[in-house]
Amino acid sequence: MATATALKKTAGSEAASIGIEGMTCASCVGRVEKAIKAVPGVASAAVNLATERAEVAFAATVDVSAVIRAIEHAGYQARAIGADNKEEAAAAEARARDFQNLRWSLAIAALLTLPVFIVEMGSHFIPAVHVFVMQHIGMQESRYLQFVLATLVLFGPGLRFFRKGIPALLRGAPDMNSLVAVGTFAAWGYSVVATFAAGLLPAGTANVYYEAAAVIVTLILLGRLLEARAKGRTSEAIKRLVGLQPKTARIMRGDEAIEVPLADVKAGDVLLVRPGDKIAVDGEVIEGSSYVDESMITGEPVPAVKSAGAQVVGGTINKTGSFTFRATKIGADTVLSQIIRMVEAAQGAKLPIQALVDKVTAWFVPAVMAIAVLTFGIWLVFGPDPALAFALVNAVAVLIIACPCAMGLATPTSIMVGTGRAAEMGVLFRKGEALQELRGAGIIALDKTGTLTEGRPELTDLVTAEGFARDEVLALVAAVETQSEHPIAEAIVKAAKRGQLALGKVLDFTATPGMGVKASVNGRLIQVGADRLMTALGLATTPFAATAERLASEGKSPLYAVIDGRLAAILAVADPIKATTPQAIAAFHALGLKVAMITGDNRRTAEAIAKKLGIDDVVAEVLPDGKVAALERLRRDGVKLAFVGDGINDAPALAAADVGIAIGTGTDVAIEAADVVLMSGELTGVPNAIALSRATIRNIKQNLFWAFAYNAALVPIAAGVLYPAYGILLSPMLAAGAMALSSVFVLGNALRLKAFRPPIAATAKAGAADELKPALAS
Repeated sequence: MATATALKKTAGSEAASIGIEGMTCASCVGRVEKAIKAVPGVASAAVNLATERAEVAFAATVDVSAVIRAIEHAGYQARAIGADNKEEAAAAEARARDFQNLRWSLAIAALLTLPVFIVEMGSHFIPAVHVFVMQHIGMQESRYLQFVLATLVLFGPGLRFFRKGIPALLRGAPDMNSLVAVGTFAAWGYSVVATFAAGLLPAGTANVYYEAAAVIVTLILLGRLLEARAKGRTSEAIKRLVGLQPKTARIMRGDEAIEVPLADVKAGDVLLVRPGDKIAVDGEVIEGSSYVDESMITGEPVPAVKSAGAQVVGGTINKTGSFTFRATKIGADTVLSQIIRMVEAAQGAKLPIQALVDKVTAWFVPAVMAIAVLTFGIWLVFGPDPALAFALVNAVAVLIIACPCAMGLATPTSIMVGTGRAAEMGVLFRKGEALQELRGAGIIALDKTGTLTEGRPELTDLVTAEGFARDEVLALVAAVETQSEHPIAEAIVKAAKRGQLALGKVLDFTATPGMGVKASVNGRLIQVGADRLMTALGLATTPFAATAERLASEGKSPLYAVIDGRLAAILAVADPIKATTPQAIAAFHALGLKVAMITGDNRRTAEAIAKKLGIDDVVAEVLPDGKVAALERLRRDGVKLAFVGDGINDAPALAAADVGIAIGTGTDVAIEAADVVLMSGELTGVPNAIALSRATIRNIKQNLFWAFAYNAALVPIAAGVLYPAYGILLSPMLAAGAMALSSVFVLGNALRLKAFRPPIAATAKAGAADELKPALAS
């Protein structure tokens, strides 16, 4: 048994992921959770039927093997899942073998059941079949044949139900297997008595139900096979993510590139990437340049430019050029590995809506068995002749149709498909609960810098006076600003370099606080500053009055450039709004959400930006430690609030909001505090996440309605409530078919989420993922 475990240490506690085999229905989930929670030191346990995993938190003094023993004592197989997912890979192979065994079992059961079904049911409904049986086989011989074939079905392919169901029944904790085992054995046992000791039964009741027992086993095996196939499809997102990891890498040894297994790559190694290669691990480009397709990580459709100093992410695909990079993160520390763990954690989470299901299924199977016993007793006492036969058939029908498989699968399958689809869109739910909470958000509060805006100042405006050329002015002003450390100066210099302008030699640089700067560039006197400097110099800014008014309305502070004593230009530096921000704000409003902005900027600038974007509420001039208080002011009348941010100072607000959403290009601390991470760094991911959250919860409700309504409607019919008025009874065979169909319906409905289309398509912003940091906290 594997002993490695994926442990996340917190203050005095640990957490582990444990794979569980043998669970078949919601009752199994409740039983396993109860067994785990009974282990001294276990703080919490969440068991997921669809992923067949348990997420357990326990005190540091508890050995994970104690938890595994408790699960095994409850009648299931368990294994710890290591951080490297090796155990999970072995488990995937085991599931594949089980699926193949299930196919063979179904094939054998169907082959043996078909003659039984044709002989028995054909004799009832097709006169020619009845004549053939009587003339060529004989009534008693026909029963012997059915006995042999049905026995082979029950104790061959159907033995799995008895192996698990009977021990569970003896422990006083019956599950789905118990229902099937008791129901089919009752039908088979009654038929055996009718075949070999008919005199023991009341006159007229010596009927055989071999075909019911055999067909029930076959249909339930078919349902299990369809469930297994659908479950496999729900976890395709994880399989695709794992499939992104290359198997080998090219490590530089001197001037030669040597291909080695991925496991041999170490942090600090220099790796060569050729056109078309998958990047092996996370790292930093040393030499060369190329375009890298990062769409599988960020959702961005346009390849990002990579050159010296740029970060690259393992699993992404190099498109054109070649480059070398130094490995910085390997193995479980890479972005891709952490994304996989994050998606797995979200898929294994239990939403608040699941609490209702847990409460119902805790008593559901015992209640069904009680209803079956009651049905048997009522039919035996009050039913028409042959009362014993009616009692048996209806009790078996109740046992078979009431299996809570659909209930157990209703929520986790939708979560698996929904979170997997979100990952494909570049939206990662770090906490599964956020999937439900986000749906109910009524207010979206947004940090400004780095969320609504690019997060770095840029030269946004430069208007020259008559007689001055733009490039000439920009080159002279940028030359002066190279001597300044102010962020505004950095933005101006960056704009000049982007335009490939030559900067002259600077002499006699002087900075006057609150006024501006001056210097000599190539023999020309350059002065740059605010309107206060112009007043001091005695220069009128009237020629730029209209431009200055426009800049002020946009929340920008204008600067003026003076060359050799003449007013040459007006310019403004600001943090530009991201190109996708207006589209995201419009999408919020279309979803019926109120949008608020929280910023440390002065109110005039903040309100100018809010007016331009159509933001409903502005909280301005907020100090970093005041954002939590600002959230409390915005959160009114119990309306849930989601906060979107990216900086270290956003971490408290991200944690305090009902749902914290971090921009994936932001800081490690912000991502750690968030419930949802947007890998692309684009705000458009938020309305997409909200829309997917709503679609997923709607899908879960549809599944739960079907699962509960199915049982509420068909259990009474199986018990025979319609017989007195309408003469309608539900055959155990039809009950088995309906039971299998309910689970397949729930799984099929959940799989519809794979076709979810986000309201805003991925933005074609080249290079948007260049700043993606391999910093996603697991």
